Amino acid sequence: MTRLAGTLVTPERAYSGWLEFDHCIRALAPQPAPEGQPARYILPGFVDLHVHGGGGADCMDGEAAVRQMARFHAQHGTTTLLATTVTAPLADLEAALQGIAAVAANPGPGEARVLGAHLEGPFISPQRLGAQPPYTLLPSLETMRRLLGQAPIRVVTLAPELPGALELIAFLKAQGVRVQQGHTEATYEQSGAGFEAGAQGFTHFYNAMTPLRHREPGVVGLGLERAEWAEVIPDGLHVHPAALRAAWKAIPHLYAVSDAVAAAGMPEGAYRLGRHRVYKRGEGVFLADGTLAGSALTMNQAVLNLRRWGYAPPELVQMTSGHAARYLGLELGLEVGRPADLVVLDANFRLLEVYIGGQKVSVAA
Repeated sequence: MTRLAGTLVTPERAYSGWLEFDHCIRALAPQPAPEGQPARYILPGFVDLHVHGGGGADCMDGEAAVRQMARFHAQHGTTTLLATTVTAPLADLEAALQGIAAVAANPGPGEARVLGAHLEGPFISPQRLGAQPPYTLLPSLETMRRLLGQAPIRVVTLAPELPGALELIAFLKAQGVRVQQGHTEATYEQSGAGFEAGAQGFTHFYNAMTPLRHREPGVVGLGLERAEWAEVIPDGLHVHPAALRAAWKAIPHLYAVSDAVAAAGMPEGAYRLGRHRVYKRGEGVFLADGTLAGSALTMNQAVLNLRRWGYAPPELVQMTSGHAARYLGLELGLEVGRPADLVVLDANFRLLEVYIGGQKVSVAA
């Protein structure tokens, strides 16, 4: 049995004591840690609902790549994730989803839990591709049924203004799939129609969507006005911290995602994102023309960024695990008898330890 001393932080409260667990949390004794014990924070493991790759692996490349990606992100504190596809020919998408399904059905040691797939495209706007490869399709129930047969798809990103999108949104909602607006040229009114049809979330909020203008509110305006859920990339490149804070105040369940690609954790150079070649330069990842192409972010770095921007420990938990878990209807909190997916951080919120199902995972140097 493992015994940890520190401050257990949940979205509702924080308190000090001893945490004991083997595969599940057994007890939290309220006594303080021994004198001289360094301050530590114990948080739920990070939940990342938008991750394409990492450690050199792109999840479009099949089961082995998904496993490599899941191991990489586990070493950075992510205990649960959705492997996220990019827009691609249908044969490529089906092969990628089959690899994701294999990992979801048979998790390996040291891997973050892969709950299934986030399908980002192909039902997106050709005018708002961002770094997505140019293989968009119009929304189709037949195509969607075909893709749903390949893997547990938990989230779909689409553009609500496309012909057939509203019918597809209603279909996916009936299947229990979360639909997010993203890579979209929608007007405020078209975004509102998608919201009314059942689209609940917004993909990498602010990015690859129509911006807020005071006479044309766009998708961003609709999101700030009405959204309950949205994801955001807190890498300091995709969204200014002030804009992120505005979204945090307006959207009750805003949560962080990495949008990490294969270049995350790797040296500068060229990498793959589906059928695109992307380039890591400094802290960012770009297409040859300078367009941001996903990120090199990990969730432990997201915590450090958010803390530096003034977020309190309970807000960090909401942003990095609590809201995302609730969005998918997951019960991942730290409670007696539940599998212990948690991270241990030092007083400066740097990652020290990771546990998945009570089993310790090695942490990246």
